Amino acid sequence: MNEQKTISEVIKLWTADKKQYVKRSTLSAYLLLVENHLLPAFGNNAHVEEEELQAFVFKKLEQGLSRKSVKDILIVLKMVLKFGAKNKWIEHRTFDIQFPTEREKHTIEVLSRANQKKVMEHLQEYFTFRNLGIYICLSAGIRIGEICALTWDDMNTDTGIISVRRTIQRIYMIEEGSRKTELILDTPKTKNSIREIPMSKDLLKMLKPMKKIVNPSFFVLTNDAKPTEPRTYRCYYKNLMKELSLPELKFHGLRHSFATRCIESKCDYKTVSVLLGHSNISTTLNLYVHPNLEQKKKCIDQMFKALR
Repeated sequence: MNEQKTISEVIKLWTADKKQYVKRSTLSAYLLLVENHLLPAFGNNAHVEEEELQAFVFKKLEQGLSRKSVKDILIVLKMVLKFGAKNKWIEHRTFDIQFPTEREKHTIEVLSRANQKKVMEHLQEYFTFRNLGIYICLSAGIRIGEICALTWDDMNTDTGIISVRRTIQRIYMIEEGSRKTELILDTPKTKNSIREIPMSKDLLKMLKPMKKIVNPSFFVLTNDAKPTEPRTYRCYYKNLMKELSLPELKFHGLRHSFATRCIESKCDYKTVSVLLGHSNISTTLNLYVHPNLEQKKKCIDQMFKALR
Protein backbone atom coordinates (compact mmCIF):
# COMPACT_ATOMS: atom_id res chain seq x y z
CA MET A 1 0.00 0.00 0.00
CA ASN A 2 1.20 3.55 -0.80
CA GLU A 3 1.63 6.12 1.96
CA GLN A 4 -1.70 6.54 3.71
CA LYS A 5 -3.44 9.88 3.20
CA THR A 6 -6.30 11.72 4.90
CA ILE A 7 -9.64 12.20 3.12
CA SER A 8 -8.72 15.90 2.75
CA GLU A 9 -5.48 15.04 0.90
CA VAL A 10 -7.27 12.51 -1.32
CA ILE A 11 -9.95 15.12 -2.18
CA LYS A 12 -7.24 17.53 -3.37
CA LEU A 13 -5.74 14.90 -5.69
CA TRP A 14 -9.19 13.70 -6.82
CA THR A 15 -10.19 17.28 -7.72
CA ALA A 16 -7.07 17.75 -9.86
CA ASP A 17 -7.81 14.46 -11.63
CA LYS A 18 -11.56 15.15 -12.09
CA LYS A 19 -10.83 18.56 -13.63
CA GLN A 20 -9.60 16.77 -16.77
CA TYR A 21 -12.87 14.94 -17.43
CA VAL A 22 -15.91 16.92 -16.25
CA LYS A 23 -17.47 20.27 -17.13
CA ARG A 24 -16.47 23.21 -14.93
CA SER A 25 -20.07 23.56 -13.72
CA THR A 26 -20.10 19.88 -12.64
CA LEU A 27 -16.78 20.24 -10.81
CA SER A 28 -18.13 23.40 -9.16
CA ALA A 29 -21.17 21.46 -7.85
CA TYR A 30 -18.87 18.73 -6.48
CA LEU A 31 -16.61 21.28 -4.75
CA LEU A 32 -19.55 22.97 -3.02
CA LEU A 33 -20.58 19.64 -1.48
CA VAL A 34 -16.97 18.90 -0.54
CA GLU A 35 -16.42 22.32 1.12
CA ASN A 36 -19.75 22.52 2.94
CA HIS A 37 -20.23 18.92 4.03
CA LEU A 38 -17.45 16.40 3.41
CA LEU A 39 -14.36 18.28 4.58
CA PRO A 40 -15.91 19.45 7.89
CA ALA A 41 -17.15 15.92 8.68
CA PHE A 42 -14.41 13.64 7.32
CA GLY A 43 -11.49 15.81 6.14
CA ASN A 44 -9.05 14.73 8.87
CA ASN A 45 -10.01 11.03 8.73
CA ALA A 46 -7.88 8.37 7.09
CA HIS A 47 -11.00 6.22 6.51
CA VAL A 48 -14.77 6.37 7.01
CA GLU A 49 -16.72 3.89 9.13
CA GLU A 50 -20.25 2.86 8.15
CA GLU A 51 -21.72 3.85 11.56
CA GLU A 52 -20.08 7.28 11.26
CA LEU A 53 -21.51 7.77 7.76
CA GLN A 54 -24.99 6.61 8.83
CA ALA A 55 -24.95 9.15 11.69
CA PHE A 56 -23.82 11.84 9.21
CA VAL A 57 -26.83 11.04 6.95
CA PHE A 58 -29.34 11.30 9.83
CA LYS A 59 -27.73 14.57 11.01
CA LYS A 60 -27.97 16.16 7.53
CA LEU A 61 -31.64 15.12 7.18
CA GLU A 62 -32.38 16.59 10.63
CA GLN A 63 -30.72 19.84 9.54
CA GLY A 64 -33.29 20.09 6.76
CA LEU A 65 -31.36 18.79 3.74
CA SER A 66 -33.46 16.87 1.23
CA ARG A 67 -32.86 13.17 0.59
CA LYS A 68 -31.63 14.08 -2.90
CA SER A 69 -29.05 16.54 -1.50
CA VAL A 70 -27.79 13.95 1.00
CA LYS A 71 -27.58 11.31 -1.74
CA ASP A 72 -25.61 13.76 -3.92
CA ILE A 73 -23.11 14.22 -1.06
CA LEU A 74 -22.76 10.44 -0.72
CA ILE A 75 -22.14 10.08 -4.48
CA VAL A 76 -19.23 12.56 -4.27
CA LEU A 77 -17.81 10.84 -1.17
CA LYS A 78 -18.01 7.46 -2.92
CA MET A 79 -16.08 8.85 -5.92
CA VAL A 80 -13.38 10.25 -3.61
CA LEU A 81 -13.05 7.00 -1.63
CA LYS A 82 -12.90 4.85 -4.79
CA PHE A 83 -10.22 7.14 -6.22
CA GLY A 84 -8.23 6.90 -2.95
CA ALA A 85 -8.56 3.10 -2.80
CA LYS A 86 -7.57 2.72 -6.47
CA ASN A 87 -4.33 4.60 -5.74
CA LYS A 88 -3.86 2.60 -2.50
CA TRP A 89 -3.91 5.73 -0.28
CA ILE A 90 -6.93 4.68 1.78
CA GLU A 91 -9.01 1.58 2.43
CA HIS A 92 -12.54 1.58 1.06
CA ARG A 93 -15.41 -0.79 1.70
CA THR A 94 -18.95 -0.57 0.37
CA PHE A 95 -21.51 0.93 2.73
CA ASP A 96 -25.12 -0.02 3.34
CA ILE A 97 -26.68 3.33 4.25
CA GLN A 98 -30.35 3.45 5.26
CA PHE A 99 -32.76 6.35 4.77
CA PRO A 100 -35.91 6.82 6.88
CA THR A 101 -39.14 5.75 5.15
CA GLU A 102 -40.83 8.68 3.42
CA ARG A 103 -44.40 9.05 4.62
CA GLU A 104 -45.28 12.33 2.93
CA LYS A 105 -45.99 12.75 -0.76
CA HIS A 106 -44.00 15.51 -2.42
CA THR A 107 -46.17 17.71 -4.58
CA ILE A 108 -44.87 20.01 -7.27
CA GLU A 109 -46.03 23.63 -7.23
CA VAL A 110 -47.73 24.92 -10.35
CA LEU A 111 -49.83 27.89 -11.41
CA SER A 112 -53.56 27.19 -11.59
CA ARG A 113 -55.06 27.51 -15.09
CA ALA A 114 -56.70 30.83 -14.10
CA ASN A 115 -53.46 32.25 -12.67
CA GLN A 116 -51.44 31.08 -15.68
CA LYS A 117 -53.91 32.84 -17.98
CA LYS A 118 -53.70 36.00 -15.82
CA VAL A 119 -49.89 36.03 -15.97
CA MET A 120 -49.74 35.43 -19.72
CA GLU A 121 -52.31 38.14 -20.48
CA HIS A 122 -50.39 40.62 -18.30
CA LEU A 123 -47.09 39.76 -20.04
CA GLN A 124 -48.66 40.35 -23.45
CA GLU A 125 -50.24 43.63 -22.39
CA TYR A 126 -47.15 45.07 -20.67
CA PHE A 127 -44.36 44.10 -23.02
CA THR A 128 -40.72 44.23 -21.87
CA PHE A 129 -37.93 41.87 -22.89
CA ARG A 130 -37.82 40.46 -19.37
CA ASN A 131 -41.58 39.86 -19.44
CA LEU A 132 -41.14 38.14 -22.81
CA GLY A 133 -38.72 35.70 -21.12
CA ILE A 134 -41.36 34.64 -18.58
CA TYR A 135 -43.89 34.23 -21.42
CA ILE A 136 -41.41 31.98 -23.28
CA CYS A 137 -40.87 29.86 -20.14
CA LEU A 138 -44.62 29.32 -19.78
CA SER A 139 -44.91 28.55 -23.51
CA ALA A 140 -41.90 26.25 -23.83
CA GLY A 141 -41.01 24.97 -20.35
CA ILE A 142 -37.37 26.02 -20.47
CA ARG A 143 -35.15 26.37 -17.40
CA ILE A 144 -34.01 29.71 -15.94
CA GLY A 145 -30.37 29.25 -17.09
CA GLU A 146 -31.61 28.39 -20.58
CA ILE A 147 -33.81 31.50 -20.91
CA CYS A 148 -30.94 33.70 -19.67
CA ALA A 149 -28.68 32.20 -22.37
CA LEU A 150 -31.21 32.48 -25.22
CA THR A 151 -30.22 34.79 -28.09
CA TRP A 152 -32.38 36.10 -30.94
CA ASP A 153 -30.46 33.75 -33.21
CA ASP A 154 -32.03 30.85 -31.27
CA MET A 155 -35.53 32.11 -32.12
CA ASN A 156 -36.29 31.07 -35.71
CA THR A 157 -39.57 32.74 -36.69
CA ASP A 158 -39.43 31.23 -40.21
CA THR A 159 -39.61 27.66 -38.89
CA GLY A 160 -41.32 28.63 -35.60
CA ILE A 161 -38.62 26.81 -33.59
CA ILE A 162 -36.75 27.75 -30.38
CA SER A 163 -33.30 26.11 -30.24
CA VAL A 164 -32.10 25.46 -26.69
CA ARG A 165 -28.32 25.12 -26.97
CA ARG A 166 -26.77 26.90 -23.99
CA THR A 167 -27.28 27.73 -20.33
CA ILE A 168 -25.93 30.46 -18.05
CA GLN A 169 -25.00 29.80 -14.44
CA ARG A 170 -22.87 31.26 -11.69
CA ILE A 171 -20.43 28.65 -10.50
CA TYR A 172 -18.27 28.42 -7.37
CA MET A 173 -14.60 27.73 -7.97
CA ILE A 174 -11.54 27.12 -5.79
CA GLU A 175 -8.31 27.83 -7.65
CA GLU A 176 -4.89 27.92 -5.99
CA GLY A 177 -6.48 28.36 -2.58
CA SER A 178 -8.70 31.31 -3.57
CA ARG A 179 -12.47 30.99 -3.62
CA LYS A 180 -14.49 32.88 -6.22
CA THR A 181 -17.70 32.75 -8.24
CA GLU A 182 -17.86 33.09 -12.00
CA LEU A 183 -20.69 33.52 -14.51
CA ILE A 184 -20.33 30.99 -17.33
CA LEU A 185 -22.13 30.31 -20.60
CA ASP A 186 -22.09 26.55 -21.15
CA THR A 187 -23.89 23.67 -22.85
CA PRO A 188 -27.12 22.61 -21.05
CA LYS A 189 -27.55 20.11 -18.23
CA THR A 190 -27.47 16.91 -20.39
CA LYS A 191 -27.31 16.07 -24.11
CA ASN A 192 -31.13 15.67 -24.04
CA SER A 193 -31.38 19.28 -22.87
CA ILE A 194 -30.09 20.42 -26.28
CA ARG A 195 -33.45 20.48 -28.03
CA GLU A 196 -35.85 22.20 -30.42
CA ILE A 197 -39.21 23.48 -29.15
CA PRO A 198 -42.01 24.66 -31.46
CA MET A 199 -43.39 28.14 -30.69
CA SER A 200 -47.07 28.61 -29.91
CA LYS A 201 -49.06 30.71 -32.41
CA ASP A 202 -49.32 33.60 -29.92
CA LEU A 203 -45.58 33.58 -29.23
CA LEU A 204 -44.77 33.47 -32.94
CA LYS A 205 -47.12 36.42 -33.54
CA MET A 206 -45.27 38.43 -30.85
CA LEU A 207 -41.80 37.59 -32.15
CA LYS A 208 -42.17 37.94 -35.94
CA PRO A 209 -42.12 41.78 -36.12
CA MET A 210 -39.30 41.91 -33.53
CA LYS A 211 -37.02 39.49 -35.38
CA LYS A 212 -36.81 41.95 -38.31
CA ILE A 213 -35.18 44.68 -36.20
CA VAL A 214 -33.17 42.96 -33.43
CA ASN A 215 -29.47 42.04 -33.48
CA PRO A 216 -29.40 38.21 -33.84
CA SER A 217 -26.40 37.86 -31.51
CA PHE A 218 -28.06 39.82 -28.65
CA PHE A 219 -29.58 38.04 -25.65
CA VAL A 220 -33.40 37.95 -25.64
CA LEU A 221 -33.85 39.03 -21.99
CA THR A 222 -31.64 42.12 -22.27
CA ASN A 223 -31.75 42.75 -26.05
CA ASP A 224 -28.07 43.49 -25.53
CA ALA A 225 -24.68 41.82 -26.00
CA LYS A 226 -24.48 41.30 -22.22
CA PRO A 227 -26.79 38.70 -20.61
CA THR A 228 -28.60 38.83 -17.28
CA GLU A 229 -27.77 36.17 -14.73
CA PRO A 230 -30.31 33.73 -13.21
CA ARG A 231 -30.17 35.25 -9.71
CA THR A 232 -31.08 38.73 -11.03
CA TYR A 233 -33.85 37.38 -13.25
CA ARG A 234 -35.28 35.25 -10.43
CA CYS A 235 -35.54 38.42 -8.33
CA TYR A 236 -37.36 40.24 -11.16
CA TYR A 237 -39.82 37.36 -11.53
CA LYS A 238 -40.49 37.25 -7.76
CA ASN A 239 -41.38 40.98 -7.74
CA LEU A 240 -43.66 40.53 -10.76
CA MET A 241 -45.62 37.74 -9.04
CA LYS A 242 -45.98 39.94 -5.94
CA GLU A 243 -47.19 42.84 -8.12
CA LEU A 244 -49.86 40.57 -9.65
CA SER A 245 -50.92 39.39 -6.14
CA LEU A 246 -50.26 35.77 -7.09
CA PRO A 247 -49.21 32.96 -4.70
CA GLU A 248 -45.44 32.68 -4.22
CA LEU A 249 -44.14 30.18 -6.76
CA LYS A 250 -40.49 29.32 -7.47
CA PHE A 251 -39.28 30.23 -10.96
CA HIS A 252 -38.97 26.50 -11.72
CA GLY A 253 -42.74 26.36 -11.12
CA LEU A 254 -43.18 27.96 -14.57
CA ARG A 255 -41.57 24.87 -16.10
CA HIS A 256 -43.76 22.63 -13.92
CA SER A 257 -46.82 24.61 -15.03
CA PHE A 258 -45.95 24.15 -18.71
CA ALA A 259 -45.47 20.38 -18.23
CA THR A 260 -48.68 20.03 -16.18
CA ARG A 261 -50.74 21.87 -18.86
CA CYS A 262 -49.25 19.53 -21.52
CA ILE A 263 -50.22 16.42 -19.50
CA GLU A 264 -53.71 17.86 -18.78
CA SER A 265 -54.13 18.43 -22.55
CA LYS A 266 -53.56 14.67 -23.12
CA CYS A 267 -50.18 15.16 -24.84
CA ASP A 268 -48.28 11.87 -25.03
CA TYR A 269 -45.72 11.46 -22.28
CA LYS A 270 -42.74 10.80 -24.54
CA THR A 271 -43.29 14.09 -26.41
CA VAL A 272 -43.59 16.02 -23.12
CA SER A 273 -40.36 14.37 -21.92
CA VAL A 274 -38.51 15.42 -25.12
CA LEU A 275 -39.89 18.99 -24.93
CA LEU A 276 -38.63 19.29 -21.35
CA GLY A 277 -35.22 17.83 -22.23
CA HIS A 278 -35.47 15.10 -19.58
CA SER A 279 -32.80 12.41 -19.80
CA ASN A 280 -35.49 9.68 -19.66
CA ILE A 281 -39.27 9.40 -19.70
CA SER A 282 -39.44 8.03 -16.13
CA THR A 283 -38.42 11.48 -14.80
CA THR A 284 -41.45 12.98 -16.57
CA LEU A 285 -43.79 10.21 -15.40
CA ASN A 286 -42.66 10.45 -11.76
CA LEU A 287 -43.01 14.23 -11.69
CA TYR A 288 -46.19 14.90 -13.63
CA VAL A 289 -48.28 11.81 -14.27
CA HIS A 290 -50.57 11.26 -11.29
CA PRO A 291 -53.98 9.76 -12.19
CA ASN A 292 -56.92 11.57 -10.59
CA LEU A 293 -59.92 9.86 -8.95
CA GLU A 294 -61.98 9.95 -12.17
CA GLN A 295 -59.21 8.14 -14.09
CA LYS A 296 -58.89 5.55 -11.30
CA LYS A 297 -62.64 4.87 -11.40
CA LYS A 298 -62.56 4.54 -15.18
CA CYS A 299 -59.70 2.02 -14.87
CA ILE A 300 -61.64 -0.12 -12.35
CA ASP A 301 -64.81 0.02 -14.51
CA GLN A 302 -62.88 -1.07 -17.62
CA MET A 303 -61.28 -3.94 -15.73
CA PHE A 304 -64.67 -5.29 -14.53
CA LYS A 305 -66.20 -4.71 -17.96
CA ALA A 306 -63.50 -6.99 -19.41
CA LEU A 307 -64.30 -9.65 -16.76
CA ARG A 308 -68.00 -9.87 -17.70
